[in-house]
Amino acid sequence: MTKIFTAELIGTFILVFFGCGAAVIAGADGTSGIGLTGIALAFGLAIVAAAYGLGAISGAHLNPAVSLGVLLAGRMTTASFVTYVIAQVLGAIAGAAVLWIVASGSAGFGGGLGSNGYGPGYLGEYSLVAALVFEAVMTFLFVTVILGATGPGASAGFAGLAIGLTLAAIHLVGIKVTGVSVNPARSIGPALFEGGRALAQLWVFILAPLAGAALAGILHRNGLTRAD
Repeated sequence: MTKIFTAELIGTFILVFFGCGAAVIAGADGTSGIGLTGIALAFGLAIVAAAYGLGAISGAHLNPAVSLGVLLAGRMTTASFVTYVIAQVLGAIAGAAVLWIVASGSAGFGGGLGSNGYGPGYLGEYSLVAALVFEAVMTFLFVTVILGATGPGASAGFAGLAIGLTLAAIHLVGIKVTGVSVNPARSIGPALFEGGRALAQLWVFILAPLAGAALAGILHRNGLTRAD
């Protein structure tokens, strides 16, 4: 389990640093930065990198919601689930910490680390209901794709690409809604450093993704979304 713990910690670090770093360092301004499309691709490519670099060790869940879906699908034990989640949260915190150190070295750093949010003043200013629905539904779809891409009958060697592209597509649709979490660990890391509103709204990005992932795992376990 030590190797699995290490792989999940490093993999989640990659996801947070690359994804949130793209937003914080490379910028969301399409005229001088990479824009929303670039940020979406950064999250997707981070998953691809971690999946092919570390997936053979741990499966590269990198996400407590994914691990919950795998648990409820009957593919891992509760003890393993706890180990995965601890590693993922610590990896996300480490990724956010390094990002803060790097970003704060700029005179223009405003303190943001790509945290998730909703409501007045946050990107598209979507409502709480919109945020909850978006995060739950997108996590359900994301975990369903993961369980299918790594299950019986799936094309060998293509899971990482399918999962990464799915995450990129989710970001293309939803960055302006919530910044896109679909991953409690990814939300916890930046929120701990930003504090304030990001921390106050964190419950949304823990509860909604876990609910969507749970449904995906249950449906898969009952054969409704399983190839066999």
